[in-house]
Amino acid sequence: MNIALIGPSGVGKGTHVAALVAEFRLLHVATGDLFRQHLSRHSALGLLARKHMDRGDLVPDEIVDAMVEERLHQAAPEEGLLFDGFPRTVYQAQFLDELFAGLARRLEAVIYLEVPDAEVTRRLSGRLLCRDCQTPYHLSLRPPSQAASCDVCGGALYQRPDDTPALIAARLRTFHRSTGPVLDYYQESGRLLILPGDGPIEQVRRAMVEAVGAVARGEGRMATRADVARTRGREVVEAPVPARKVRPSVDLVLLGGPGSGKGTQAEQLCAALALPHIATGDLFRENLRRQTDLGKLAKTYMDRGELVPDDVTEAMVQQRLAGPDTVSGFILDGFPRTLPQAEALGEMLENLQRGLTRVLYINVPDEAIVERLGGRLICRNCQAPYHRAFKPPAQPGRCDTCGGELYQRDDDNPATVRARLRTFHGQTEPLIEYYRRAGCLAEVDGSGDVATVNRALLAATRASA
Repeated sequence: MNIALIGPSGVGKGTHVAALVAEFRLLHVATGDLFRQHLSRHSALGLLARKHMDRGDLVPDEIVDAMVEERLHQAAPEEGLLFDGFPRTVYQAQFLDELFAGLARRLEAVIYLEVPDAEVTRRLSGRLLCRDCQTPYHLSLRPPSQAASCDVCGGALYQRPDDTPALIAARLRTFHRSTGPVLDYYQESGRLLILPGDGPIEQVRRAMVEAVGAVARGEGRMATRADVARTRGREVVEAPVPARKVRPSVDLVLLGGPGSGKGTQAEQLCAALALPHIATGDLFRENLRRQTDLGKLAKTYMDRGELVPDDVTEAMVQQRLAGPDTVSGFILDGFPRTLPQAEALGEMLENLQRGLTRVLYINVPDEAIVERLGGRLICRNCQAPYHRAFKPPAQPGRCDTCGGELYQRDDDNPATVRARLRTFHGQTEPLIEYYRRAGCLAEVDGSGDVATVNRALLAATRASA
């Protein structure tokens, strides 16, 4: 039997996993643990993830997907699996189903532990974690035997800096935005269980064991559409793209796969339109470098060997869009990547009383991207992109802008590029369709030369201004 346990941080997933693993002899698969193990073992995937972190980059989703895929292939066919905190998005749910199908397995059920947001906030506000083994405790609900010391390994306990009411509220908004569609996905295929998680620990544990036992016997009562609507609090409809409000600004989003030329085109668009280029990778590195509050928060995750969650990235974007230099507009590159992030961007713009002028999608065939990235070079200092054939530097091996050393990324090999493209298409195609239906998408053929593509992008922008 294979099951997944999902729910926001603080609902008690970690507390109940051990009981389910022991009762049903399941192999526990937690993405956070996988990530930390790969980093500590210096595996190929761990080294690749560490290089992204050392550059001040967000670790791409396809690296975590590859870690999950590797773990599934290592499991014995007779072993049942319990996924903890995965999948978090519809793309990951589809990815997991494809993996299982290839291994002649099936995910029988997904358990959503439902706890009111107010209770989650209360729990997380008193949460303590072991610095060494990450065992969770609580100041009042589950205190350690010895104050400030872990019962399991004796490590020091600490309270996470993001366990404050304001940051917890932001994380919950991001979680619900991403997870609502996941609930719909599993409900439609008859595999969703919704269980209350706000009772006494033993009561919740018994209910979970009974529910999973019923699934194993083929007798599980799966959630209905009405159950999901109740859990989500309302009949959720897709958030509209905000219409222009007050500011007569040129607000652009630039979409395209890896190697589509977004960086080069963003530079030229910024020069032609006199707009700031807001690239999430640069934004992330800048917050880390300047040690802003958000940068320090992101670093706490990285130091623990964890992925930086979406709500931190969203907060960086929101803060940047409110900057004084964006009054006339902006070119946003690297965000949104998914439909939930598009909805988050819509809320940000709504609060700023402005709306998207255009979403520019640079469409390049996958094989052309594989060829392009095989010759790509990046500056170690300023991350400026070059290409051996299409955009060579004036001096071989040196950046024209800052003189830094140029290098080729480890993940610019054909197999890795194709994996990145699978992730891009899986995540971004629903986003492209969302903006197309909203009437603000301009799709441009990106397979031509830089000047031709740039003229097409400028024409699309000016036609909507």
